[in-house]
Amino acid sequence: MLRRWGKRRVVVGCGGLALGVVLLLGVGLYLLQRAYDGEVDRIAGAMPTEAGRPSSTGRGENWLLIGSDKREDMPWMGARADAIMLVHLSEDGSRVSVIAIPRDGWVPVPGHGTTKINAAFAHGGPSLLIRTVERLTKVRVDHYAALDFNGFVEMTDALGGVDVTITKRTHDPMHQRTWEAGRHHLNGVEALDFVRQRWNLPSGDLDRIKRQQAFLQALANKALDTRNPVKIDRFVRAVSRSVTVDGSVTSGTLRSLARRLLETSTLEYVTTPVEGPAARGDQSVILLDEAAMKDLFDAVREDRVGDYVARNGAANSVDAVR
Repeated sequence: MLRRWGKRRVVVGCGGLALGVVLLLGVGLYLLQRAYDGEVDRIAGAMPTEAGRPSSTGRGENWLLIGSDKREDMPWMGARADAIMLVHLSEDGSRVSVIAIPRDGWVPVPGHGTTKINAAFAHGGPSLLIRTVERLTKVRVDHYAALDFNGFVEMTDALGGVDVTITKRTHDPMHQRTWEAGRHHLNGVEALDFVRQRWNLPSGDLDRIKRQQAFLQALANKALDTRNPVKIDRFVRAVSRSVTVDGSVTSGTLRSLARRLLETSTLEYVTTPVEGPAARGDQSVILLDEAAMKDLFDAVREDRVGDYVARNGAANSVDAVR
């Protein structure tokens, strides 16, 4: 159960899954040029039709990035967006702002009433999820990318594992794994369990977001530090096989994105403001703070996220997580 929520809570640092997706996809393709572009899946109909979409302000570029956990051990479950991130690249190239939208956020989904935002992906795939995010934020999405969580196993093992630090002992009853406090070297299967856990974490799915961020930060750092060409080849192939993008994303788009990430002077992470947890029927949901959310996404549209963060943000480190 989530606890000790303050109204208009703003957290900088919880959007790390999106940064990890961008780094893993973009940097690998940037370094190896077009070598693995053919292995990246593209969805021709991922972007919604123009009717009712927000107009582009021309102030920067926005990507919707998701982490999808279609689990082999639960085949009866449809794919849902277990991590949803809106990434804003400033027009002048100086900032990349990664904004996490809680997957249990209680929002209107076109054609399906008010429900959890991640249900939009299950009901209508990327197109419906993009429409839902655009109606919620009034921000136009320019591109879409998704990473299959199951790819974490192959990516992690390709690099020889990654290291994360856990602050307190916790037991995960879903995967029958106990994490002791301290530093852990994770292989692929352990990494997947690490990013999936939400049971027995004090802030539930928001702590899960931080675990995802900590893992992907460790994975990206390990990839950038790796000099072994065989490991690099295996890693980038694993990333390429795990990524899906919209049909308008070319190899040039990816290289341009990676170059901007490598050259930017500021990377900032923000979570959409929330009021706190609530119950809707038999569902546990998260209510978003509409006034504070409007302030945030107005800043995205006007390309002044830095001002918003300066007014509201508080740094959040993922060097050590629950």
